[in-house]
Amino acid sequence: MAKSSDNPADPFKKALAEATKVMADDPELAVTYSVDPPGTTGDGLRLPQVSRRMTAEEVLLARGTADALALRHKYHDEKVAARYAPQGQLARDIYAAMETARCEAVGARVMPGTAKNIDARIGAEADRRGYGNLTQMSEAPLAEAAGYLVRNLATGRTLPPGAQNVLDLWRDHLEGSAAGTLDDLQGVLADQQAFARFARQVIQDLGYGDQLGDDPDMEDDEAEGDEAEEDQDEADSTGEDDSDQEDETDANPEQDQEQSDDPSEATVSMDDMAETEEGEEAEMPEGEAPLEPPPPAPASDADPNYIIYDNTFDEEIPAEELAQPAELERLRDYLDQQLEPLKGAVSRLANKLQRRLQAQQNRSWEFDREEGILDAGRLARVVANPTTPLSFKVEKDTEFRDTVVTLLLDNSGSMRGRPISIAAICADVLARTLERCQVKVEILGFTTRAWKGGQAREKWLAEGRPQVPGRLNDLRHIIYKSADAPWRRARANLGLMMKEGLLKENIDGEALEWAHRRMVGRREVRKILMVISDGAPVDDSTLSVNPANYLEKHLRDVIAMIEKRKIVELLAIGIGHDVTRYYDRAVTITDVEQLAGAMTEQLASLFDSDPRARARVMGMKRAS
Repeated sequence: MAKSSDNPADPFKKALAEATKVMADDPELAVTYSVDPPGTTGDGLRLPQVSRRMTAEEVLLARGTADALALRHKYHDEKVAARYAPQGQLARDIYAAMETARCEAVGARVMPGTAKNIDARIGAEADRRGYGNLTQMSEAPLAEAAGYLVRNLATGRTLPPGAQNVLDLWRDHLEGSAAGTLDDLQGVLADQQAFARFARQVIQDLGYGDQLGDDPDMEDDEAEGDEAEEDQDEADSTGEDDSDQEDETDANPEQDQEQSDDPSEATVSMDDMAETEEGEEAEMPEGEAPLEPPPPAPASDADPNYIIYDNTFDEEIPAEELAQPAELERLRDYLDQQLEPLKGAVSRLANKLQRRLQAQQNRSWEFDREEGILDAGRLARVVANPTTPLSFKVEKDTEFRDTVVTLLLDNSGSMRGRPISIAAICADVLARTLERCQVKVEILGFTTRAWKGGQAREKWLAEGRPQVPGRLNDLRHIIYKSADAPWRRARANLGLMMKEGLLKENIDGEALEWAHRRMVGRREVRKILMVISDGAPVDDSTLSVNPANYLEKHLRDVIAMIEKRKIVELLAIGIGHDVTRYYDRAVTITDVEQLAGAMTEQLASLFDSDPRARARVMGMKRAS
């Protein structure tokens, strides 16, 4: 008999875990329940926690999440997905959302009961994100709408109200742009490779073809063509050799007969073969050696010798998935209250930056053009001499408009308190300011999932503590605001930095490489990456079993790579720590109150730089 103190939710959780393993067709699948966001782990699934009360909402959400993750585990091949994945962030989001909808739709065909459970999960997620209150297409996420459309067309089911609202806002645009492609949906659902091609075509139809990257099928065709040419060359050369031998045989049959009659020359003795086997290996002609498998890709583009013991437990996660909407709003209110005295000063600096940017936005024109806008100032010449042709003018483009700025914020424990608060509010105000000036802004944060090592370190301990294991902690890279998201949607996310227990350790090199990789995939001409940190990279679990400068060396290597490639303009602000020894363009402030001024001045100095020098840099980037 169960004790009265037993958790009444345990039998349900156990039954759900067993059903999830059966649905995923993987009896070894590890199913856990956690307050962390649900998702996949290295060898299992993480489901939302179910409390002792077992409310109907909790049960439906747990079932829906379990069904969705199990179906993805069963029907999704990560290698195929990675092969066809686009390069641009928005295109990748659309591709991922459509693939998730495909897995759920295929599962619903075989197990219709999963559709109702997954509807409950979709509805809960849409309510949490406030999708039901959106009124403008620009406010609704395009990637989610594409996934909802695939689910709706594939299953014929009506979506929950919030999700249906997002789909309704985008539906005309989606179906109008990709009408012909969407007709093929039912025929490609069961084949992930065919569906991946279908998804890429939809992305192309929506106008984001520049984010797709190279076509993997074209690369395969080129590789097969190269192999066919090599085979043909080998066949031709073999044919020539054979024909030469036949000519020689026909020309001198007696010599051939003499050679065949001599047993010493026509055969090889067993002793000779044994000597060959026991001695050194016979040298093979060049080009006939067996091909070795390609080495694994290095963990870092900047340093091939940088080692990550296990990156299975790392996560790249949107801020809204680390806290409930109500908690984010509460944290945001706390942030606003704490920084009310400072807000005015920061806003004045932001207005100063905006004025400096808008000063460059004054219209400039090219006159005496054959087409464009009629130049009224030169009409007097036409009146005086009717034979004079009309004069037109064309407005010049403003250089800084085609720009994206990424703010990479150190979310380590040493930033706790006033430093992280001011960093959050400055990022907030700068995002609003630059958005008014038509400059896109991305806000990212980096920390670790645990103190002094996470699951990667536990795995290292269990495997006998190999020497020099490399990085041992689990990374947590947070997306507070993507570059394409409007500021109003990301405003509450910045409050997450106030959450107790979020800020842990910092591995700057990998975070910087991650932010750089995200920027390189974007289409803006000018890319600016600003790092705000209060110290050198620190992770006790990694530094205790590797050389003392292991993480610092990797940071230097990443900085050197970024500054050498010149695709992204890199600058840094150190809070109480001299970062000029790492970055070429950097400032150090001793008081966090100076952060707002330092950020605005650094950005303003970039936009105030010599346009001709910028043009030369842009030319170098395009050439590279």
